[in-house]
Amino acid sequence: MKIDSEKVVVNADVTTVYAFLKDAHNIGELLPKDDVKDFTATDTTCSFKVQGGIVITLEQKEMIENQQIIMKAGAKSPFPFDLTIFMSPEGDKTQGYIHFDGKVNAFLKMMVQKPLTNLFNYMTNKIKEKYEA
Repeated sequence: MKIDSEKVVVNADVTTVYAFLKDAHNIGELLPKDDVKDFTATDTTCSFKVQGGIVITLEQKEMIENQQIIMKAGAKSPFPFDLTIFMSPEGDKTQGYIHFDGKVNAFLKMMVQKPLTNLFNYMTNKIKEKYEA
């Protein structure tokens, strides 16, 4: 299953956005407070519970400076997936979006596709809001 979030333009240069997102502690700022519990992080990993008590763990897999941050599902996640944050310079601003690529069966896909799409759109809009004047 593949999901792309909405593309957003962030009012900050790509170096600033990349520096913020490469620290996994900051992922917590992008998550909906009402739907996520028990957020913990190190510099390169984070973990949190979503509705239903499901634990999601993200671990940095590959970093391409000022272009991509690729994270993979950690051991506690319910299914394997990669989460890629794409960013590119647009003048003195940054365009970006989140791409999800997960291995889920058809039944699970019906249950998680809409909530995950909403989550990734929420996250991209939170990073945009962070740098608005």
